[in-house]
Amino acid sequence: MSITASTRPRTRTESAPGERHAAPESRVAPHNIDAEQGLLASCLLENGGDILNECLAAKLRSEYFHRPAHQIIFEALMALNEKSVPPDEILVCNKLKDLGQLDIVGGHAYIYELTSRIQTTVHAKHWMQIVREKFFLRQLIRTSQWTVEQAHGVGQGSVPELLNHVESEFFKIQQDTISESAEPISKSVDLASAMVSKMLDRKGEISGVPSGFTDLDRLTFGFHPSEMIVVAARPSMGKTSIALNMAEHASIPLPRETRVPAPTLVFSLEMAAEQLAMRLLCSHARVDMHKLKDGFCDRQRELIDSAKLLKQAPLWIDASANLNILEMRAKARRLHTRHKLGLVIIDYMQLVTSAGNYNSREQEVAEVSRGIKAMAKELNVPVIVLCQLNRESEKEKRAPRLSDLRESGSIEQDADVVLLLSKPKESRGRDEQEPEDQIAIKLELIIAKNRNGPIGDVALTFNKRLTRFENFTGQAS
Repeated sequence: MSITASTRPRTRTESAPGERHAAPESRVAPHNIDAEQGLLASCLLENGGDILNECLAAKLRSEYFHRPAHQIIFEALMALNEKSVPPDEILVCNKLKDLGQLDIVGGHAYIYELTSRIQTTVHAKHWMQIVREKFFLRQLIRTSQWTVEQAHGVGQGSVPELLNHVESEFFKIQQDTISESAEPISKSVDLASAMVSKMLDRKGEISGVPSGFTDLDRLTFGFHPSEMIVVAARPSMGKTSIALNMAEHASIPLPRETRVPAPTLVFSLEMAAEQLAMRLLCSHARVDMHKLKDGFCDRQRELIDSAKLLKQAPLWIDASANLNILEMRAKARRLHTRHKLGLVIIDYMQLVTSAGNYNSREQEVAEVSRGIKAMAKELNVPVIVLCQLNRESEKEKRAPRLSDLRESGSIEQDADVVLLLSKPKESRGRDEQEPEDQIAIKLELIIAKNRNGPIGDVALTFNKRLTRFENFTGQAS
């Protein structure tokens, strides 16, 4: 028996005993024009093709937009994207003109008005989420209204059929809201088998991005995709120096190495880009930066050679101040689409802000930590993040531990590897400073957490004149 609508629908004021009055029929369907405009503007601006691909991954279709003009514009954008044409205002206008729909959407003026609405595409994902949610609410309302009408006119024996149809309609909505993320185990096993084969072929060689420190790489086998690596220490212990040494080694292989360089992005929230470049240049050329500032240098040839090498290296520095985690992820994502990154370094976590408002700094740092881990998984690259330690280890004159990570216990939960930079055991209880004429000092890198390997201590040599960490040999260099 077929389901038919009631021949006499109830009026707006009519209701059954005990029922609440239905919502006015003139109520506006859920929508957010600002979010629709923001999303379309993001697609039109630089790197819009990547945002359109994210829309495709989220199953976004033209009907998700409430305003008909926006549906037409989105279809034009997708048509260009299918042909691998990066969209912009001119190309979209031409496409709409060819389809005879330019005047329908408001002409050139409205297309250019869209792009003037926003300054950055950093919030594109949030606008896309709003557009999706409003569409699903409209779908729920339509399906619910249809169900009410059908229920009023259903005949005897048709209830199971109606229930089945309603269940099917709601299930369709639910399917659209959930992205497909589960994979058959066969795919994961194939990937794991490929990793095993690589390990056997390498015969003990590191499989990830090397740090440049032999003992550390022996325990971690390098830094691997999707890993969040925390390097923590007290102030002035050399966090930035060791991070720059890792960036240098990742992006500039040694002459004896056959590996390809790992494109590296460094976010520096504390130092200017030229300051980091100066430290990298002097460290690589093994030039004493203090003497150089006084005008003395006997390694000018080495400086020139190092400058040439660094200029060719796949290394980027972003020294923007006051970055929040969403902006940082957007910048990394944009660079990753152009130059497939192999490593990201953040200096340092406590200077990164969150995009929301939190009641405590601990909650904000926890949100930043989750965002960094999410960035590592999204880009499928290792992310090294520098972090401050609290004063407890200094007060108690002991080795630092995981609980000393400053401001948030969630950092140790999110991190795959935690490296704590410390004075060696024999000098922890001493308050005196190292002699001024001591060029190289011994420091320890404590592997306090290693999700996929052993923990332990790694001895390193820190050359104060070169601000450079090197493998420990027991001799001053």
